[in-house]
Amino acid sequence: MNSSSKPTTALNLEPAADLGPETKAYFDKCQEKLGMIPNVLLAYAFDETKLQAFSTFYNDLMLGDSGLSKLEREMIAVAVSSVNHCYYCLAAHGAAVRQLSGDPALGEQMVMNYRAAGLDERQMAMLDFAVKLTEQPDKIVEKDRQALRDAGFSDRDIWDIGATASFFNMSNRMASATEMRPNDEYHAMAR
Repeated sequence: MNSSSKPTTALNLEPAADLGPETKAYFDKCQEKLGMIPNVLLAYAFDETKLQAFSTFYNDLMLGDSGLSKLEREMIAVAVSSVNHCYYCLAAHGAAVRQLSGDPALGEQMVMNYRAAGLDERQMAMLDFAVKLTEQPDKIVEKDRQALRDAGFSDRDIWDIGATASFFNMSNRMASATEMRPNDEYHAMAR
């Protein structure tokens, strides 16, 4: 199932032989829309319950209704993944930033250092919060939330910023724990 000859992870966990029709349909949709099945899905496919939990949460965070644009959510994914040095997520979500922004340089700047990307004040406030939540979660105080409100974010938006940053911290750690490899296709997307 892996789109390249490289292993998906360093663990010897084969996809379950009896993936249900919903999962098969989801993989078919990925193949149709992306031209591949993301390796993160294949990594979770050894246990369909874990795969469904991951996919449901991911799809809600990244594609569901939010005051944050899809690009902003991808920017959070990249800023958090940059702090955590997550190769998988930097390749995958850096490609998404390139695609959604139409700006290949922005994707690269985000991967290296979002502070050098010439972002507006709103986006900087959002990413500064996500990075602080990643690096110093015990240091988040009301002043940090108020800075987001002052930048134009609602309390619901603040929830979404926190949830997206938190999800990618978890994902980054799983990718590191398993040595998850990005699909080769990500490297050529939107260049």
